[in-house]
Amino acid sequence: MGKERKIKDWIIATRPWSFPASTMPALVTISYIYFLKNEISTEINWWYGILAFIGACIFQASGNLIGDYFDFKYGVDRKESFGSSRMLVDEIFPPKTILNYGFVMLAIGIGLGLFLFVHTGVDLLWIGAIGVLATFFYYKLKFVALGDLVIFIVYGPLIGLGTAFVMTNQLMWKVVLFNIPIAFLVVNILHANNMRDIRDDGKAHIRTHAMVLGMKGAKVQYLLLAVGAYLGVVLMVVFGMIHPLALIVFLSLPIELKNIKQVRKAEVANPELIKDLDANSAQLVLIFSLLFALANFVAAGL
Repeated sequence: MGKERKIKDWIIATRPWSFPASTMPALVTISYIYFLKNEISTEINWWYGILAFIGACIFQASGNLIGDYFDFKYGVDRKESFGSSRMLVDEIFPPKTILNYGFVMLAIGIGLGLFLFVHTGVDLLWIGAIGVLATFFYYKLKFVALGDLVIFIVYGPLIGLGTAFVMTNQLMWKVVLFNIPIAFLVVNILHANNMRDIRDDGKAHIRTHAMVLGMKGAKVQYLLLAVGAYLGVVLMVVFGMIHPLALIVFLSLPIELKNIKQVRKAEVANPELIKDLDANSAQLVLIFSLLFALANFVAAGL
């Protein structure tokens, strides 16, 4: 426990590679508000959108840290297992330091949320409360096969709804639908992690959604969510909810096909075959979302 800690260790502990899961729903929502700006009757506060983007990232960092603490405490993360930041299993940080680090990040996120609440409206309280509870109790929900559902609700619809609210002071429910393709891909980040860890999670006596499905079923879910993300964009174009330019998200399809090819190789007994699938799935979220956001920004001027 006496290893020297560097600044990069504090950064790595938050698992920054996973941040597209929280920041991309906020960014894509900001781009959608920009696309709809002429249809929105109230004044749009772009600075609050940026703060929502930052806040989403802070809450995810907090959740990652708190989750790593409890995963280590309950034996989910071990020397021989994959995943996590490995700051605890490699004894870079004492467990309590990681937990306190997570609480500090959570407090910063709550403080930012309260600032936005004071300057917007009461609906941000229940949106924020769900986010805080999901951040702290996610590890418990993951252990009883509810992690995928929580991630789907929070890392897409909820972040999108909150971002749109602080920007417009309106509950824009169509933003929930708009963020479903992003949520599908974000769930696949977690799902890839849980597929890889089926063997090791079983040893820790927890039960993730991937374990409930079994490897064959888990592969099917990954494929369905991947296809669903692209199909969702197509349907929104067909029904006139977004501009046809949004179809440029299909430029990210080669990355998805590469991920699907990797998924097909997955075996419970050989988790190393998909050891990087969660990071690759996060990369897809980033590219898909940036293309989606770019389409909205450009289409607003057409």
